[in-house]
Amino acid sequence: MNGYELLERLVQFGELTIIDHDGRRITFGQKESGRDEPCVTWRLNKPGVINHILTNPRLNLGETYMNGNWDIAQGTLHDLLSILRINLESSVAPRNGRATLMSTMGRILQSWNSIRTSYRNVGHHYDLDEVLFRACLDDDLHYSCAYFEHPQITLEQAQRAKCDLIAAKLCLEDGQHVLDIGCGWGSLAIALCQAFDIRVTGLTLSHKQMQTARARVRACGLETRIDIRQMDYREHTGRYDRVVSVGMFEHVGKRNYTTLMRKISDSLTSEGVALLHTIGSRLPPAPTNAWIRRHIFPGGYLPSLSEVAQSVEKSHLHTVDVEIWREHYAMTLAAWNANFQRHRARFVHERGERFCRMWEFYLVISQTSFEAGITTVQHWQLARHHLAVPITRNYLYQDSKGAAGITAQASLLKATASGTEDSAAPQAARSDHPQQGKG
Repeated sequence: MNGYELLERLVQFGELTIIDHDGRRITFGQKESGRDEPCVTWRLNKPGVINHILTNPRLNLGETYMNGNWDIAQGTLHDLLSILRINLESSVAPRNGRATLMSTMGRILQSWNSIRTSYRNVGHHYDLDEVLFRACLDDDLHYSCAYFEHPQITLEQAQRAKCDLIAAKLCLEDGQHVLDIGCGWGSLAIALCQAFDIRVTGLTLSHKQMQTARARVRACGLETRIDIRQMDYREHTGRYDRVVSVGMFEHVGKRNYTTLMRKISDSLTSEGVALLHTIGSRLPPAPTNAWIRRHIFPGGYLPSLSEVAQSVEKSHLHTVDVEIWREHYAMTLAAWNANFQRHRARFVHERGERFCRMWEFYLVISQTSFEAGITTVQHWQLARHHLAVPITRNYLYQDSKGAAGITAQASLLKATASGTEDSAAPQAARSDHPQQGKG
């Protein structure tokens, strides 16, 4: 069966028209009237493209786009990837023993990230030209999922809402010391210090990120309260009131999950609270997309809920809340791609067409994965004591600005007559109405 015959059987959603390298037009599927289905025309620039893609869609689709083997004649890249994702992923090719073995071996290799490997992997992506990130991201350089309280708000507003919600989940109050593992360009550290009278120690593996973060901290006049270091979390020691990690867990490597959780636990005081924000998979554990691993995030791996839960269970942490963000990252990625498209001509001139195709394919393929619910964002609220935070979520949403500045250190409910509560537990309020702090 050739590629066209397979497409004819596969495409049941949307309408896909192919213009072959010799100008022949072939249409697969049919857009149904009244249904919101994509309709796209796919121009192939050389022979054999479809057959090559279908031998390994997860790798070769991106490779052939980067190499200019095909273009979009009508519609958008997002339309095409949506059609292919839904139709291709509904058909699973039989797996022979060798393929299964290679997949297993590949997963073992990618799950082991030594300190040296972690530095190299992060440098591959985050040491890219900062101009690229400034063109795509919001003004405050948040390179993680924003929180869209309403679909109509801007990317900048959604990123501030994300910081507000993280502050609320950390139960921040003035005077605390926060460890930010994977601090990036210092965006979250700056936002938290502007809302609260706290100190933040930020860790990044990227030398360029450290330099930029330190410069931004100085520009904000926060150099006495924010300390940015180029350091692996495994090399760091200290005790903190709060620990936060946003968009870093994906780079840890599965074998290091428990190591990170134990480091978080060891870094917290007895009343400490932590917030882990990570991209994850709703599916059972599986290897990372081959194209993403090759070109974007070497060593990257998206954890399932069960994998994170197992690592928490092996630490001294309590899981006090878990929240799943679904469409938020799809909207974030769409905004980043829209920003990139406005500057695309510049980057074609500076970095070349192949690089630009790689970058936009990364943004759009990631967007479609979130839209399908294959990937999500996981929020793990963790604590050294199970009553370190209020017992309902009411405290998170009382402030109209997204709970920014809430000082919500929960106090311990009275010990039972049997005296079963930990004497070292934090003092907790009976109420779910914590006092308001700065910001």
